[in-house]
Amino acid sequence: MDEELKLRLFAGDISQLGPAERFLKSMVAIPFAFKRMEALLLMCSLQEEVSSIKESFATLEVASKELRNSRLFLKLLEAVLKTGNRMNDGTFRGGAQAFKLDTLLKLSDVKGADGKTTLLNFVVQEIIRSEGLRAARKLRENQSTTSVQTEDLVEDPAQESADYHRNLGLQMVSGLSNELENVRKASLIDGENLSAAVMKLSHSLVKTKEFLDTDMRSLEDESKFRDTLTNFIQHAEQEMTCILEEEKKIMSLVKSTGDYFHGNSGKDEGLRLFSVVSDFLIMLDKACTVVRNSTKLPVKTPKKGTLTSASQESCPESLPDIRKQQFPAIQERQMHYSSSDDESSSP
Repeated sequence: MDEELKLRLFAGDISQLGPAERFLKSMVAIPFAFKRMEALLLMCSLQEEVSSIKESFATLEVASKELRNSRLFLKLLEAVLKTGNRMNDGTFRGGAQAFKLDTLLKLSDVKGADGKTTLLNFVVQEIIRSEGLRAARKLRENQSTTSVQTEDLVEDPAQESADYHRNLGLQMVSGLSNELENVRKASLIDGENLSAAVMKLSHSLVKTKEFLDTDMRSLEDESKFRDTLTNFIQHAEQEMTCILEEEKKIMSLVKSTGDYFHGNSGKDEGLRLFSVVSDFLIMLDKACTVVRNSTKLPVKTPKKGTLTSASQESCPESLPDIRKQQFPAIQERQMHYSSSDDESSSP
């Protein structure tokens, strides 16, 4: 303010001032120059700010719907819940009806008997197997309705191998990240920054309207600028009303989505739900890569004279047998779960 006052009171030769001072001297001669600049800045940036906020809201809305409607994601949660209940059978943790999604990020911490195979690997292999059987069944059902002979398109059920089912299931499970693409996009949105952007925009609009209704009203010869600003304020207030209503709706949807998975805990964790699921999808992709690479292991060539024993050594153990060895605590019950899942064809 001291610098502004000095410039206002300066009555000497303006050429004696530097370029910056001459510019500011001209600026302070305009009534409410800096408030005008703030208003003009809002007029220039409003549409871009609104578009960015609306885009974030749209991503959160689609991500919430993707999570709720993903059959495969719900199937994974069901498998984790059932597996956890079987491992905790007989304890106070057994018989759980739900779990916090944060638990998904801890599945890699639970190791099997070999110290390498994780509970996540176990669950993923089970889902790959059941999804492979389901996909093969769907293929047979779809192709049986066409006029083309089925044997030309798909293997006979009796000839379908475990590798065939595994490849089908692997395609399904590894495609979950693409299915939940908007969830991963939503995980990049900072909830606090988004709310702050809405609040800042609203505050700037209120401040500009006050400037219009007070300072600008006292200037009789500024009708053109005042009319332009009046029209802008009317449009901006409509936009801001829509933004505030949309924010309330989207944040309510996000909370209800969290409650859908966690139960009505009463705690609002904001957008953390999407970050947790996104991190889990990264873990899931890695687990699928492990399964994919495990099917590409080369088979050792048996030595002469030891054909029978060498052949037996070179034949890898079946995945179900390996899983039973790694997590024997859920061996018996797991077979019941797997068969019941295979028989279900409902999405």
